[in-house]
Amino acid sequence: MSDLPPIYFYLPQKDWLDNMPEQPDVYWEQFGKGIYCWTLQTYLYLKADGFPCSLVGTIPDEGIVIAHRDSFPYGLRPTPKVLMVCIKPDRNSHPYAQLQVVQNPQDAKNLKNSYYIPLWRQPGLIPRHPERGDRFENIGYFGISHNLAREIKATSWSKQLEELGLNWQIIPKNRWHDYSNIDAIVAVRNFQQQDYTQKPATKLYNAWHAGVPAILGKESAFQSERKNEFDYFEVSSIDDAINVLKRLKDNPQLCQKVRENSQIRAQEVDPQNVLMQWRSFLTNTAVPKYQLWCRSSQLSQQLYWQKCYLSIKLEALKRKLIPTNLRIYL
Repeated sequence: MSDLPPIYFYLPQKDWLDNMPEQPDVYWEQFGKGIYCWTLQTYLYLKADGFPCSLVGTIPDEGIVIAHRDSFPYGLRPTPKVLMVCIKPDRNSHPYAQLQVVQNPQDAKNLKNSYYIPLWRQPGLIPRHPERGDRFENIGYFGISHNLAREIKATSWSKQLEELGLNWQIIPKNRWHDYSNIDAIVAVRNFQQQDYTQKPATKLYNAWHAGVPAILGKESAFQSERKNEFDYFEVSSIDDAINVLKRLKDNPQLCQKVRENSQIRAQEVDPQNVLMQWRSFLTNTAVPKYQLWCRSSQLSQQLYWQKCYLSIKLEALKRKLIPTNLRIYL
């Protein structure tokens, strides 16, 4: 790989922390933030696999530069010898980046020059303990509280589960990696709003690796991954979710089929498979794009910058003309 151009993962110096891990698959609470789980974790996986890349705190003058959307300043433009690869979370892409990495395949269909790569599963994940056997008692939510449907945060939800003999837990952030005593997860953002084309399927990946049934909302990322009835249970109401939990509690054989299926599906989104996708993207997409950019004439690069600038102005005009309550549909 000596013929590869310099490849950098950019994490602004202000975001460097003294306790940043040197290995990728260890639990570190900061991996819950996009700039670390996408940038630092990807770099660590590639570095451990022998892929030539560097982590930098300032943007270099030459090479392929990969960074989270929040790390690239909005008005930053690629120089004549720099290819900007924006890791795009659940918001707008960077206006000047030549390539975008997205976390939902539906997002890739809507965005030019974008490539879908699954987000890493929770590092340091501890799966459900085998000694729990057919027990079905502890139901958990792993994630930020405001991403949980208000109906599930209501006391009536936990009361209904208690009547079924189930314990409802919103898992604190310092235990997001620990599924050892969890028998199923519930993760629904909103029973009314659906799709979420910019959100990842990470909660499903984690459930597969943990070996627990997942009860999830109607999100495009989950639907894109679904291959069979045991992958997860899709619900559109509180009653749906309660009925699924009843089925699982009353049917240990169903839970066992889900756990067996999870072992198979987890292999598909194992970190080694995600790593191979990153290697392929960098060598087969980013490097040729970088070489083409560097060979482009000064006029061609100026035209690219101008096109991006006009797109920014057009987007600003649209937002000025369209009422705030309608912008969500753009």
